[in-house]
Amino acid sequence: MYDSRQSGSAKHGKVPVEVYWTAISYRTVILYVVLIVVIIGAGTYVARPDWMAGTFDRLSRSLGAAPGGVAALAQNQARFVNLDGKVEIKRANSVTWQSADYRSTLDKGDLIRTGDDGAARLAFVDGTTYTIKADSFVTVEQNSIDRDQTDVAVHISSGAVDLATGSWQSPKSRAEVSFANARASLQENSRAAVRADPSTNENQITVSAGAADMQVGNQHVQIGEWQRVTFNQASGELTKTTVLAPPQLAAPLNLQPLIEADPKRAAVHFAWSAIPDAVSYTLRVSTNSMFTRTVAEKEVGGTSVDLSGFDPGDYFWSVTAIDAHKKESAPSDAYKFTLIAQGKAEEMLLEVDATEIHGNVVEIIGRTEASAALIVNGEPVADIAPDGRFRYFTQALSRGSHEIVVTGQNRRGGTAIKRVSIVIP
Repeated sequence: MYDSRQSGSAKHGKVPVEVYWTAISYRTVILYVVLIVVIIGAGTYVARPDWMAGTFDRLSRSLGAAPGGVAALAQNQARFVNLDGKVEIKRANSVTWQSADYRSTLDKGDLIRTGDDGAARLAFVDGTTYTIKADSFVTVEQNSIDRDQTDVAVHISSGAVDLATGSWQSPKSRAEVSFANARASLQENSRAAVRADPSTNENQITVSAGAADMQVGNQHVQIGEWQRVTFNQASGELTKTTVLAPPQLAAPLNLQPLIEADPKRAAVHFAWSAIPDAVSYTLRVSTNSMFTRTVAEKEVGGTSVDLSGFDPGDYFWSVTAIDAHKKESAPSDAYKFTLIAQGKAEEMLLEVDATEIHGNVVEIIGRTEASAALIVNGEPVADIAPDGRFRYFTQALSRGSHEIVVTGQNRRGGTAIKRVSIVIP
């Protein structure tokens, strides 16, 4: 600190003026600012520790990411394609859990956990999908992609995961799932369901399509379609059995719209194929494809049932078979149907002008409104000309009589249904 005193001349009658000032260095200013920031940060951490930890994680990821590699990294990461209920993730380099969303990407070492109402479907770049059921804890174990092969894997600490593989470009590619002290490698175009329960040490894998090779210690087990391997982690006991196949769904057809004047009171007819060893079946109807929001569940002794009480909207349904020992099959592939209230407006234009039989395939020729959506026997009609004319070829039909149902809906809410009887000679 410096003092400077200046006084005027007394003989001129002027009042003396004294001026003081203090010089502070830049280092002192910086120290004061840092001290204030530390005090504020400490107070915030005490009040909201979770928020502070999350902020530090996001900041560290932002500073550590290389701007030029973001696009390439995102292309190689796994992504969520379905989310429902409580689903959380924790990065490999993080200490906090955060809610998952469709922008979340996952890589090796990241953790996923679902609540009792949660479910998630995770898709890797090679086409492999892992559907994580409720109350599950999963780790992304491998995610390696190059020109010659892809390697993807997850580890199930607890809960249930269904996985499906697609067609691979390289025969060297691998898709694996590990649980307890076991590891299973699936072939391409295969599906399996894995259950892990640490509390009982009971674990199992069921293959519903394709094949898998499972290794437990020094043991290798080949698992074929509709085979299940159960093992106890504590005792090491391993059992291989054949399980029931699920029934084939028949009605409503997949993607079929059901147009009713009063959807709530309308009876929806469900039907499926019979399974020789089944004594009963369980039908489940849900508002989402992962069946976490079930709106109807019914056990029946036959292969069909009528249910009512559904609001207009989209529904998914599936059936499991039950044998005499109360053992259930895997769920059938889910079908989707849409329950639509009959439009108050005029019915839309929909005409079937002609049908032509080409062997076991039927060609439907007709016309509708250019902006309409058409469904033929549960399959959407993709090619509608600007003038509304359309041609549609059915799937191969068996010999005998068939009824082809053409259903349409326009943007005004108008609906129309045409039924055509066909005989395949």
